[in-house]
Amino acid sequence: MARWIGGSLLCVQFPRLFTLVENKNATVANLFSLGLMHGGEGWRWRCRLWAWEEELLEECRTLLFDVSVFPHVSDKWVWTPDPGGGYTVSGAYDLLTNGATPSMNTHLELDRLPMKTNLAIRGVIPTSASYCVSGCDHVETAEHIFLNCTTFASLWQHVREWIGFVGVDSDNISDHFLQFTLMTGPGKAKCSFLQLIWLMCIWVVWNERNNRLFNNVVTLVPCLLDKVKLLSLGWLKANNVMFVFGTHMWWSSSLTCLGID
Repeated sequence: MARWIGGSLLCVQFPRLFTLVENKNATVANLFSLGLMHGGEGWRWRCRLWAWEEELLEECRTLLFDVSVFPHVSDKWVWTPDPGGGYTVSGAYDLLTNGATPSMNTHLELDRLPMKTNLAIRGVIPTSASYCVSGCDHVETAEHIFLNCTTFASLWQHVREWIGFVGVDSDNISDHFLQFTLMTGPGKAKCSFLQLIWLMCIWVVWNERNNRLFNNVVTLVPCLLDKVKLLSLGWLKANNVMFVFGTHMWWSSSLTCLGID
């Protein structure tokens, strides 16, 4: 059921819930029609769930939260830069290296990520549970998690120090993206590199948020910076066979490795 949510079938992602659910042939559309909320008819179990099983259910509901189901409409993925040809690795590489600023018309910019405030507004979780996982006593919004949280926001300063530039952070996602990607001045190569790093930072923070929320695992910000470095290095090596630099050089002088310092 729903291979397009999280990259694999829900029965594979949540085997314990699949074992306990009564209707194993239910589709996501069935769940929506019967009710996804706690106690809704979409969730019928062979026995009462334990507390840790309830946590799995909340994680599953979080995945389903941002799904829109439309009857009689073909369900498919569309690669926006090339709707006809579809996604290719070379196409993604061209998007990052052609100097064009990618569209920010995303779930992030539109505030459609399953943030706790969004979940609370829709009654998925109580308002009292909508605070940031860092323990900073602020409610969780996209701007807070990625830009303003006293814990996660410090990652941007660490990244700038690694690259070797200074900058000022905006508290608006779209403005922050533009400021960050242009902070080293004009130039196609510089802009493309900083777009990649910005997206890596967002990805690392989002995964850290989920690890803290669902797995009770905390990673310190300097280690998050290391993840950004490793992910960006891995991406560059995977997409450019001529990129021969290793971790030591990448850690110490990323722009020199790219020939854009």
